[in-house]
Formats: sequence, structure tokens, C-alpha cells
Amino acid sequence: MTCIGAGTHIKGDGMTTTHTAELDVLVIGAGFAGIYQLDRLRDLGYNVQLWEAGAGPGGIWYWNCYPGARVDSEGAIYQFAYKELWKNWRYRELFPGWAEMRDYFRYVVDALDLDRSISYNRRVVSAVFDETNHRWVVQAEDGSTVRARFLVPCTGFGSSPHYPDYPGIADGAFTGEAGIHHTARWPQGDIDMTGLRVAVIGTGASGVQVAQEAAKVASEVYVFQRTPNTAFPMKQKQLTDAEQDELQVDIGERLARRLTTFAGFDYDFIPENAADLDPDTRTQRYEALWEHGGFRFWLATFQDILVDPKANDTAYAFWRDRVRARVKDPIVAAKLAPTEPIHPFGVKRPSLEQTYFDIFNQDNVHLVDQYETPIAEITSKGVRTSDAEYEVDLVVLATCFDSVTGGLTAIDIRGVGGQSLKEKWEDGFANHLGVTTKGFPNLLFAYGPGSPAAFCNGPTCAEAQGERIVQAIEYVTRGGHSRIESTDEADERWRQLEEDIVNASLFPQGKSWYMGDNIPGKKRQMLLYTGGLTSYLGEWESSVQADYAGFTIS
Repeated sequence: MTCIGAGTHIKGDGMTTTHTAELDVLVIGAGFAGIYQLDRLRDLGYNVQLWEAGAGPGGIWYWNCYPGARVDSEGAIYQFAYKELWKNWRYRELFPGWAEMRDYFRYVVDALDLDRSISYNRRVVSAVFDETNHRWVVQAEDGSTVRARFLVPCTGFGSSPHYPDYPGIADGAFTGEAGIHHTARWPQGDIDMTGLRVAVIGTGASGVQVAQEAAKVASEVYVFQRTPNTAFPMKQKQLTDAEQDELQVDIGERLARRLTTFAGFDYDFIPENAADLDPDTRTQRYEALWEHGGFRFWLATFQDILVDPKANDTAYAFWRDRVRARVKDPIVAAKLAPTEPIHPFGVKRPSLEQTYFDIFNQDNVHLVDQYETPIAEITSKGVRTSDAEYEVDLVVLATCFDSVTGGLTAIDIRGVGGQSLKEKWEDGFANHLGVTTKGFPNLLFAYGPGSPAAFCNGPTCAEAQGERIVQAIEYVTRGGHSRIESTDEADERWRQLEEDIVNASLFPQGKSWYMGDNIPGKKRQMLLYTGGLTSYLGEWESSVQADYAGFTIS
């Protein structure tokens, strides 16, 4: 496992001007998943490198630097259990912001001495499988190229920003002082919103967070809402030294517990049905979850909330009443928290908020209902809806991503016969165990479609799924084999299993990026494995015990 050469770039005629680096493994992306792959494989003796499009490590926490960007998992469990890195790290906030997350990733990279194996500012644009030599030929935007036996993309579920097709966006019509920016591509030098007139388009997590920050300093804030966000109280706070000490007492146990729960947190669903309880008892349970804050009201609640419409209605009613009590204007309150749910509670990604609902009591914050007055275009002055034009200095596009599959299909990945991954998945994806798909040998993607991904705490999934990818590479390499890929039958079985699980839930009843609904023309299907982390790991173990059933190893 040695490096033959490096420093290649490709000329226009496709010929290389120097020799090409030969690797065992190329990892794409320096988030949790990519960093885990790089360190584990390097420890095992593989010649492995990591290419990262950003100027530093962190993955989504390099790119997400917009005002208010913050983790929606408690920091204590939003870190590696790996190599007990937690022993020398303490978060300063209960829910760390983007700057502290960058500090954490720098700490990890330095502690593991990873920079020598990482190339930053290197965005991968293509990967073609050489069928003769069983190698991936990978090219970056800067012309760098490499040949790797295994290709492990760790592009995450949110790396391909979605820009809405409003007239005026593509041709750069807006001429406001601070410009127009997607939250996922925010200027690294930040934007001072003090005194500005700000339009926030979208009310997902980034929209909620930007609106909260803008409301503090902007002269006017216009929040363009299409679907109300069922956000929960974050209960954010700065941690004192004593509180940090207290969190360290059992942190090792909490991190280990993540592998035993549905969503990779250190808490799980209540083994009770909301529909079976009397109203007073049920309300008491809800109150406790609400007061604790975070995602507990979503992922540590009753086990029937996401499958039983009647139980689901009780959670929504509790949430609605708590939100309305904070908003003074009854008309605005009804738009933020409608009497009847627009979709089942919890089937769209909820956000965590600190002051989001309170800001609508301020004179400088205005809610624009896109169902009543949809956006018609982006003009030179701002945003024009069906009945008015809002003149602003800054337009914020909090319009989500081509989620889960988009990070992979944004790269021109071509497998056997030259077929691209984008072409293969044009009418919906199918893969085996959420890591590989037929026709693309030695391509093992982490934290991608068909995996628990966004339904699982990021670092938990990076380690749990990531370790199984490492083991698969070891199985192939140590066994003297050259290729691993899934079978058509295994791909279809996994797709059908995912469909059966999700159809037994309420998720299909809501339009969400989970189902690909936010991308025009995208096949509607659940993009993630919704059976939970423990079930997912059980499926992996069944495959391994049957000599990697579902894979063709040759």
C-alpha cells in the first residue's frame, strides 16, 4: 500500500502532464464521516487521502457560517466517541454554534495529525471507474487527479444547496447593498445585518436561526413562510466551568448509549402509546419533554406519535397551544401554528428555536404568508409577491438542499459501462444497506441515501456506519479480492424494505425534503432508512454473518 506518485493535472485532451497519484482509498469530505474514514483506514495501513472542497475541516460546519448557525444536538453527544477524544474537549455552549464546531474539528484534526493526509480547497468534479484496472480515476476542479482502488464519498445529506427558480435569481437581478446569499454558501467574512432591511426566504432550520439573529439588529425583517415550522425550544445556554465538569462525569457512558437508540442520541422513545393514556398523564409527559428542550419532544416521546394519527394529533395540539401563547397577534399566531396541522406532526424536520416565535411580537419583524401571496420574482430592489414588493438590502435564501442524493449526483460519478450515478438514480435511487449500488464497484458512500443519516445523530452514524464500511474494505482487501458491489436483487430488497417501513408511518403524508418534495422533478421517495439505527446495524450484521450477503465480491 504505497504511493506511486502525485501532483498530476489533466490537460484538455485528457492526457496527464505528470504521473498520477495511486491510492488505496480516496475519501471525499472532511466532516465527521470523512474524518473517521481517513483516520481508521490510515491506522490500518492503507494509503489514503481525503479531498475537501472547503478551506478547512468540518464539512457542513465549514460551510454553515450564517448568523445564528448552531447545532441542534446537545454538544456533549455531538462529538466522536472515537479514541476517547472527548477526554480533552469541552464545549462552551449547550448547543454549540458554528465557530465552536470549527474549533472542535480543528482539535480533532490536530489530535489525530490528519492535515498531512487532507487536501483542502479541492472540489471533486468527476470519478470514472477504470474497468480494466479496477480503479477509480478521480478529478478535482483544480485539475488534480488520482487513481484509487476504493472511493468513499462522505458528502453528507446537506452539501448541494437548492436555489429556487424565482425569476431574477439566476440573472442576478437583485442589487441590494448586502446581496443575495444562500445560507449554505454564506460569505466566510460574514455580513453585518445592523440597520439592514432583510428578507428571509424559507423557514427551515437556517431560516429560523437567521431570522432570530436579524430581528436583534436589522431595521426590518420579512420572513417569507410557506410551511410553518414546528420548532421546539432549544433551551440554549452558556456552560459554566461547573456545568462542563458535570457533563464530563458520565460522558463516556452517554456516548456509548447512542448506539443502542433509534436516532443515535442518548435518549429514546417512551415505550408507551400516547393514545392509551388519559389526557392529564399524557400532558404531564409532554410538559417534561418540553421543559427539557432539544429534540426530546420529537425523538424521546411516545412510541406511537409517528404512526398513529390520533396520537400524533395530541402532540400537535400541545405544540400549537404552547406556540400561540407566545405570539400576541392572533392572526400571526394562527399562521405560525394553525388550528389544524398542515401535515402530521414530526414528519418534516423540526427545528430548535430560542426566540423565533417571540420575534413576531416586534414591530420590525413581519410574516409574509407565501400561500396567500406567493413570491413572483426577485427584483433589483427586493422580493415581489403577488400583491406587493418588499424593498430590502439583503436577501437570505434559506431554501434547503438537494438533500441526501444531491451531494453524490453533483459529482459526475460513472461506473461500469460509463453510466452515471445521476442517470441511474434519475427515477429514484436503490442501493444496498445505504452504502453501495450495482454497477459502481468499490464505491462505498457514507451518510448517504438509504442510510439512517438525517434520522441519526451525525457523529454516531459516522462511527457506526463508518466502521462497517471500513470492515467491508478490510474483508475485500485481506481476502485478496479486487471488487465489491451490491447486486440488483439486494438493491431492490433494500429499496422495498425502506418503502414498507415508511409506508407504515405518517411520513408520506407530509411534503418534505425527506421525501425529495423540495426539488422540482425529483422522484418522490423516502431518502433515508427510517427503521432506526439499531435496526440498521442489525441488517448489516445479518449480511456480514452470511459472508456479506447482497454484495458481489470478486
